[in-house]
Amino acid sequence: MEKTIRIGTRDSELALWQAKKVRDGLEKLGCRTAIVPVKSDGDLILDKPLYELGITGIFTKTLDVAMIRGQIDVAVHSMKDVPTTLPESIVQAAVLQRANTADILVHKGDLSFLENKGTVATGSLRRKAQWLYRYPGHNVENLRGNVNTRMRKLRDNNWQGAIFAAAGLERISPFEGTGIDPAHCTPLDWMIPAPAQGAMVAVAMEKDTYCRECLAQLNHRETEICTYIERQFLRVLEGGCTAPIGAIAAIDGKTVSLKGILLSPDGRRKFSVKREAPLHDHHDLGRVCAREILDNGGREVMDNIRAKGDITP
Repeated sequence: MEKTIRIGTRDSELALWQAKKVRDGLEKLGCRTAIVPVKSDGDLILDKPLYELGITGIFTKTLDVAMIRGQIDVAVHSMKDVPTTLPESIVQAAVLQRANTADILVHKGDLSFLENKGTVATGSLRRKAQWLYRYPGHNVENLRGNVNTRMRKLRDNNWQGAIFAAAGLERISPFEGTGIDPAHCTPLDWMIPAPAQGAMVAVAMEKDTYCRECLAQLNHRETEICTYIERQFLRVLEGGCTAPIGAIAAIDGKTVSLKGILLSPDGRRKFSVKREAPLHDHHDLGRVCAREILDNGGREVMDNIRAKGDITP
């Protein structure tokens, strides 16, 4: 008898939207499914920036444990939240077609603060460092919680704006009841996104052939290749340490390109790289770009981060 695929997800509105996207895809294939919401530590601990918590995969760990214990069959994640090394016995089963990769500034209508002093909010070290590199006279406040919670905090504080992932804003309607005009969104085309931003991934147990075969039919090959390159870049740079790292890969015909950056946490130093490779020979592009940054000053930044204990390994 065909089993019901239990889809585990965080219980935020955005995470549930993503789980339902996978559910709808599986049900179109004739699979039976059930969604199982699970609260993660990342949703419970909201008084510290993510990079200060010192936990790898804080949004995925709870679901990993539930899968290993046999409580769920599949977990759906925002791929940028997933550690570059999955737990033993868990495998990537499908990467869905990518949504908007951009970061967006949601502001309160007046952008004059960009030319003066101002305050924006984000819980992302990558966004904070890039913002301070471009606007060194600004303050960046910590902002945690799901998208709806962060939107309400923006309304209730005297910040001029807050930075969000475009994909999250497009998938749900977080402006309702906040008094913030949805038109007050400015794409940050100069900001390099997190590796795999805008992509969703479904993981399953390695031994679960049925779930893996079903999910494989939802896989989007172009997104899989681009996120592989970006996450390889991240893995080589990190060395087990969280740092301000951005990367975006793109395919144009038979060529794939990667733009990557590494910054110091205070945004004072930035190292960037851009390279291309034939699509058929993309497997080392992320590694080559990461090594170029490390060899041109980036290694010193990573060593300083670890030595100062700014970021917990």
